[in-house]
Amino acid sequence: MRLAAAGKREIRTVSEKIDAKLVKELREKSGAPMGDCLKALQETKGNIEDAFVALRKRGMASAQKKAARSTNEGAVGTYIHAGGKIGVLIELNCESDFVARTDDFQELLKDIAMHIAASDPRYVKPEDVTAVDLDREKEIYRAQAAATGKPPAVIEKILDGKMAKFYEEVCLLEQPFIKDQAVSIKELIATKVGKLGENITVRRFARFKVGAPDWTVATTKAVEATAE
Repeated sequence: MRLAAAGKREIRTVSEKIDAKLVKELREKSGAPMGDCLKALQETKGNIEDAFVALRKRGMASAQKKAARSTNEGAVGTYIHAGGKIGVLIELNCESDFVARTDDFQELLKDIAMHIAASDPRYVKPEDVTAVDLDREKEIYRAQAAATGKPPAVIEKILDGKMAKFYEEVCLLEQPFIKDQAVSIKELIATKVGKLGENITVRRFARFKVGAPDWTVATTKAVEATAE
């Protein structure tokens, strides 16, 4: 009994070392449950940045476990920007209609639509990039790397770095979130997956800009295959 009581006092003491304002700040920053935020702060001795990284890693792990689940529910969202000059239409999927109607899901839907309006991605994820675009970019980057006169092995590493940057520029899930550059859209979604307990996927989006010579309509290949 004494040992149990001592254990409880120890846990209480550790918890009291974490300022409630810090927990709230991490909750607002990450979107994770309060209990998870407190635990992450305890593990990182009150370092909010390290705690945020820890929560992001857990969110990605949770999202990966749920990635194979079918997402046949969801919602369509819109975002109009710059006085009606830019418009976005997006379909975000989840596993149940209940989750689709939650404030967290609707907030994510709006945030991603706004991000698309601002960042103009061309694809949902790297696997969706067409062979034509992929071959063109690789040819350009390989020629640039070869011009440096470096050994073939080094050239391939340079090419890998260039392609990673290319995916970050054109693929929605790889782009840094417009509201928080430290978090990618993929990580933003993973945070919500961890909180809501369901797989969440971007199925497709369209972006239009008044006066632009073209427009973007992107659909992810993996979801198309599942739908069939």
